[in-house]
Amino acid sequence: MNFITEKYADLRKSEVKVAEYVLQKADEVIHFSVSQLAEQAKVSDPTVIRFCRALGFKGFQDFKIHLAQSIIPPVRTIHESMNEQEEAPELVRKVFAANQDAIQSTLGTLDFATVQKAIEDLSRADKIIFHGLAGSAAVAMDAHHKFFRIGIPCEWYSDTHMAIMAGAMMKPGQVFVAISHSGSTHDVIESVQAAKNAGATTIGIVSYAKSPLSKVVTHTLLVGSSETGFRFEPMASRIAQLCVIDVLSVGVSLLRSDQVISNLNKSRAAIANKRY
Repeated sequence: MNFITEKYADLRKSEVKVAEYVLQKADEVIHFSVSQLAEQAKVSDPTVIRFCRALGFKGFQDFKIHLAQSIIPPVRTIHESMNEQEEAPELVRKVFAANQDAIQSTLGTLDFATVQKAIEDLSRADKIIFHGLAGSAAVAMDAHHKFFRIGIPCEWYSDTHMAIMAGAMMKPGQVFVAISHSGSTHDVIESVQAAKNAGATTIGIVSYAKSPLSKVVTHTLLVGSSETGFRFEPMASRIAQLCVIDVLSVGVSLLRSDQVISNLNKSRAAIANKRY
């Protein structure tokens, strides 16, 4: 962690608090969101960002990547539980175990009352927008497919410009669902804020309870995952996100059962001739 000690003397007093915490507990910090580090170091979120930039990084994510690279074997940036020269049997077991752990952890972190409120808001919505970037975009697309099939008008966006424009044109009674592992992506948060300003209900599916996204959405659905935030493409958390989407779609289907059953029959009949 020479990149910290080399610039330690040039840091502001508040930034020194962040540096001290990171130097003492770097192995914990790589799992933190901006807000979590700020809380532990007893500083503000902007101070953490200034600290990262004072060290020459673009932001907190860039800082965490370099921090992780300085304390973790390089192979762990591929997958947290892997070692060099893994062979198929152990590789399969470790990947499956990580996914199973993420699902079990999510079962323990989800607030059931919040889940119920989210389901009720989604069931009443006359339009739903799903938004996710990178790996979370695939989850947003899957969510769109599930809710489209049960007959609820919905859209999904992985383009940031389209998402923020769509959010800005929403109305009260509609729901904007943002899916983000870190909950710290500027574009996602800006799109959520646009939807919120337009009067829509907002839902965040995120891995960090104290993330910036969690602070702006109406409902936070917390995904549990032991993955660190230094990889750009989290794996196990994506599986847990998909499980949350399944919970929401089944919950909404139960509340709108007559309509959903009718719509499912129509969609099945429409594609019947597409199969052998």
